[in-house]
Amino acid sequence: MPRTHVLLDLDGTLSHSEPGILRSLQWACEQEGFPIPSEDEVRSVIGPPFEVGLPSIGIPDDALERVINTYRRRYEAKGAFENTLYDGVLEMLDSMALQGLSLSVATAKPEKTAHPILDYFEISHRFDVRAGATMTSERRTKAQVIAYALQELGIYGHPELEQMVIMVGDRDHDVIGAMHHGIPCIGVTWGYGSIEELLGAGAVALAETPAEVAELVAQPYRLRSS
Repeated sequence: MPRTHVLLDLDGTLSHSEPGILRSLQWACEQEGFPIPSEDEVRSVIGPPFEVGLPSIGIPDDALERVINTYRRRYEAKGAFENTLYDGVLEMLDSMALQGLSLSVATAKPEKTAHPILDYFEISHRFDVRAGATMTSERRTKAQVIAYALQELGIYGHPELEQMVIMVGDRDHDVIGAMHHGIPCIGVTWGYGSIEELLGAGAVALAETPAEVAELVAQPYRLRSS
């Protein structure tokens, strides 16, 4: 069965969001009395939900909600827009659309901030579904976001998902979340994850440029466990 749908991550795949996340998280840590994280530390937590990543840079569990809420105050007002599309992303989206592929966003970023960013870049209309996390525990992991995207597309549970759908992302949680639903994932090397991280998680291919993604998405792949 030919490929019909592509799910795309946002941070580190479509957009270079690090500057706004870096400044907002550093500000939040300073405001809440924690050491200011380095650029490398912040980069290591971009992608997965903050409640998963922040403990790895020294934020204790009992302070997570406080730090995240303070972060969001700056990020929603300013940091979300300290952000740029990667070179070649618009052309990549055009190329995949010309192939007749249905394009959707599947991001662990809350929809409350993801949708305004897509609107800011004026690319919302390019996607059939813009799936993100909720602000509550209802939908937080990448697997949960992907499940929601598939439901909105009307293909959740389809027996041919492995052939129909492919995920594109820059972190291991993109790969693992896709594999949870039997979907292969192409890893992009310009984002915030390493090649070792992506391949170790089970990425079926790597793309060094957005143009390569447009070439790779239609290829047949088999998951490592298949």
